[in-house]
Amino acid sequence: MARYRLERGYVHLITGDGPGKTTAAIGLAVRALGNGLRVCIVQFMKNQHWRTGYGEIRFFKRTRNVEIRQFGTGSFIKEGSYSSADAKLAEEGLKFAKEKMLSGKYDLIILDEANVALDFGLIDLEQVLSLIRSKPTQLELILTGRNAPKELYDVSDYVVSIDSIKHPYDRGVEARRGIEY
Repeated sequence: MARYRLERGYVHLITGDGPGKTTAAIGLAVRALGNGLRVCIVQFMKNQHWRTGYGEIRFFKRTRNVEIRQFGTGSFIKEGSYSSADAKLAEEGLKFAKEKMLSGKYDLIILDEANVALDFGLIDLEQVLSLIRSKPTQLELILTGRNAPKELYDVSDYVVSIDSIKHPYDRGVEARRGIEY
């Protein structure tokens, strides 16, 4: 029996200053996996050991039909303070994403924190736009991260902005395992 495929895939842009952009994309990945679709998650500027890092990494390592790769040094970086290694890994992540996108193996690909990598100058906007333009018709593509450039709004089918109204972080509460990571 042939596996289920999307007739038409769209481009999602999940941005804004609030928390939950990655979580929203992960939710779409879970929904896709539950329907038999194949998923690839490319995380920019993230690199944590799967046993001690993000909960979604531990979950997806035990899940079929999903590939997840991280392209980051593991160091927290701020705008204007990244290393050449950070830039090199981000470029490798974009190249990896394009290879996976064109492989025909996946139905949904998430470029997690791609917007931040763009904002920080780690990857080139024209290369990301080229990747979007070369997206196969049946592939769903999701880009997450704050500060998405206007050009991505223009080429996306879904644009979602997540705002923060109130968050325990504002009161000094640290990120909690199982909830924020």
